[in-house]
Amino acid sequence: MPTTATSETATSSLTGRVLRWRFEEGGPTPGATYEHTFNADGSVEFRKLGGAKEGKPTREEKYGSFEVAPNVQVVSYLAKESGYTLTVVMNFETGRLYGFASNDKEWYPVSGTLEVVK
Repeated sequence: MPTTATSETATSSLTGRVLRWRFEEGGPTPGATYEHTFNADGSVEFRKLGGAKEGKPTREEKYGSFEVAPNVQVVSYLAKESGYTLTVVMNFETGRLYGFASNDKEWYPVSGTLEVVK
């Protein structure tokens, strides 16, 4: 019988990890690289790397994540400042990510690469 994921089990596998996502295609920021830090309190911090707009981390209070297969994780969070919800599936074996970025007016498929920093 399948078990039901709780908010604790849904996020705990990414706790303490630092990941870099480079969006190759699609989305509002093609070509951009973002570093994401997944915190024990269920929050996520992300910041843009490189370029003229490299910034300080933005903290979102909550993210959700599930392991959907061995070495494959889905994660989603709402970036309140931009209004975009980002949902990506990460394949840690291949280093690829695929997902969707959307707000109340726009929807984009996204794809890119995944780098494990920590």
